[in-house]
Amino acid sequence: MDKLFTAAKSRAVPNTSRRDFLKVSAATGGGLVIGFNLSLGNKLALAQAAPAPNLNQPNAFLRIALDGTVTVQVKHLEFGQGVMTSLPMLLAEELECDWTKIRAELAPAAPVYAHSSFGMQITGGSSSVSNSWEQLRAVGAMARTMLVTAAANRWKVAAGQCRAANGMVTGPGGKKAGYGELAEEAAKLPTPEKVVLQSAKDFTIIGKPTRRIDAPAKVNGTARFGLDLTAKQIPNLHTAVVAHPPIFGARAVKFNADKVNGIPGITHVVQLDSGIAVVAKSFWAAKVGRDALQIEWDLEPGSKADSVAMSNNYRQTARTPGLVAKKGNPDLLKGAAKTLVAEFEMPYLAHAAMEPLSCTVSVSGDKCELWVGSQLQTLDVLAAAKAADVPPANVKLNTMLAGGGFGRRTNLSSDYVVEAVAIAKRVGVPVKMVWTREDDMKAGSYRPMYVHRIEAGLDASNKISAWNHTVVGQSLVAGTPFEQAFVKDGIDGSSMEGIVDTPYDIPNLHATLHTTKIGVPVLFWRSVGHSHTAYAMETAMDDLAQLAGQDPVAFRRVYLGKHPKVLKTLNLAAEKAGWASALPKGRARGVAVHESFGSVVAHVVEVSMDKGELKLHRIVSAIDCGLAVNPLTVAAQVESSAVYGMSAALYGKITLKDGVVEQSNFHNYPLLRMAEMPKVEVYIVPGGETPTGVGEPGLPPIAPAISNAIFALTGKRLRTLPFDLASLKA
Repeated sequence: MDKLFTAAKSRAVPNTSRRDFLKVSAATGGGLVIGFNLSLGNKLALAQAAPAPNLNQPNAFLRIALDGTVTVQVKHLEFGQGVMTSLPMLLAEELECDWTKIRAELAPAAPVYAHSSFGMQITGGSSSVSNSWEQLRAVGAMARTMLVTAAANRWKVAAGQCRAANGMVTGPGGKKAGYGELAEEAAKLPTPEKVVLQSAKDFTIIGKPTRRIDAPAKVNGTARFGLDLTAKQIPNLHTAVVAHPPIFGARAVKFNADKVNGIPGITHVVQLDSGIAVVAKSFWAAKVGRDALQIEWDLEPGSKADSVAMSNNYRQTARTPGLVAKKGNPDLLKGAAKTLVAEFEMPYLAHAAMEPLSCTVSVSGDKCELWVGSQLQTLDVLAAAKAADVPPANVKLNTMLAGGGFGRRTNLSSDYVVEAVAIAKRVGVPVKMVWTREDDMKAGSYRPMYVHRIEAGLDASNKISAWNHTVVGQSLVAGTPFEQAFVKDGIDGSSMEGIVDTPYDIPNLHATLHTTKIGVPVLFWRSVGHSHTAYAMETAMDDLAQLAGQDPVAFRRVYLGKHPKVLKTLNLAAEKAGWASALPKGRARGVAVHESFGSVVAHVVEVSMDKGELKLHRIVSAIDCGLAVNPLTVAAQVESSAVYGMSAALYGKITLKDGVVEQSNFHNYPLLRMAEMPKVEVYIVPGGETPTGVGEPGLPPIAPAISNAIFALTGKRLRTLPFDLASLKA
């Protein structure tokens, strides 16, 4: 995802000072509406003004009501990362409005809300804020300019004599008018030819710690998530669950529903391509009915993947060269004065979001309506249209709040959406299709399993002289719409990101890739390829520092001269952690730094061991994310990424035996508990003109930082994730 995002950013982005991208008109209920139209070729184009927009075909980013309320349509999914606050902050900064009157709504699926780099509506690549950075500020500036012009026209004075601030326009002689009372007059004006956006030194909202707009509703329970929908909101709503095959790729041959049909509340049992669905008037009835099904499965075409066998095979494969992703001279290793040989293994990982997957669908005639927390609305609409056999224009997708996603809702096959639509079409009633946590854990999609092998050498002066790096694992995008963008000359860029583009100035870095085909579904997982490449790179750097007899921070500095951003972030974390200071007996520190999604994060972790139990005491984190739009969100996301990464490092592991996933819920796929959480300090590198990614960059360096701390404490290296702490007792 990082590679695709970077490539997409290089394409031309519209100039926000031009008139060719805004549409302004009076809203049906009065007020001011500003939006975009998107033409073919992913270029924002001039929209002809209409006397009253049809809001059933949404294109509004901004609505100013007669009471002065400002509603911002947030085109990205809100699933905990804070976009329902940070994106309105961008618009509000230029609008000069009263922040207390700002409201945020999740935008439905529509071409106008496409990500300007990806060309489709998507939340991914830690790019929500950077993607909307100029777009929403331009909308705010346009609206402010028009409101000021409306006031000037009313008072018959020059616009330059009027000033907008805090939702009010003031003019000569103490004249004042609120945005609400000016909205309709402003809506009748032509769009400005140009707007001038404020410079960072004049910001009053952007860059200031701001509490989340959606927090009160989440606290008092009024926020509506996809799983919350009931028959009160959608009449005659039924619930469906699906019995999936025990192994990936198997198919149902026949089933017996005799024991199901007598269960109160059961209304339908239908066979799908993916399994057998039970529909009922309540979730519990549907689940009990599914459990009572008798199904005969054809297991022959299914995957027989076995984690133990895969581990052995991957490790053997890693000892042979694969396709070249970055060309160096692998033979130079032979002349090294000192060498390191290290193998790393990272398992399949589940997304394990707190809110289980759900999708609510109503199919009526040639219309299909969905309510779903989607990270990828564009592809979900197309998949729903195909499953419902209706034109894509007849599919309405309402974006719901989601309780986490971490990539699971960016499913390129739209698996759970397709299932929900297929069920609703078959049974003829609105259906909320629910995947329980067990369903997703055992039949979902996963971060792939990977093995890395690094052979690196130091010369006589203890400088890195060669680095041979081989990766073995599945492609995230083979056979998907993203394959052409991700895979070049057989190399899936997401498998190698963080290696081939490392900021370390490593001479003779030679990297190769073996892409495996296993039959286990894989998918983007928080920080994508960086989730495994950073572990191999940063633990190897620590090993080489030890081999060179040098301090790990000092050793890294030598190779970061060409990347001052990374160096500055590393130095800030080390300084704030007191890297050079003494620790109490029995404690040690570890460090790691990594760049991803345009940002750099460094962690310094302090640990101890007591009777074989690992104790995390303190994490000091530094992040350079360019301009920090909302420092509270930045800190929260670094903390969140660290927690998610710690859970994976300490516990995360999906294993298969004869094709069957062995984990099913949090009892055997545990997450970090509150009592285990260390103190976290987050420091933001100041400066930067534009924002870069925040949601994912904090994850990659956390596992290696912990591993490096354990190594510093015990002298033993844990190269396989999750950590086998029992091995430290040996």
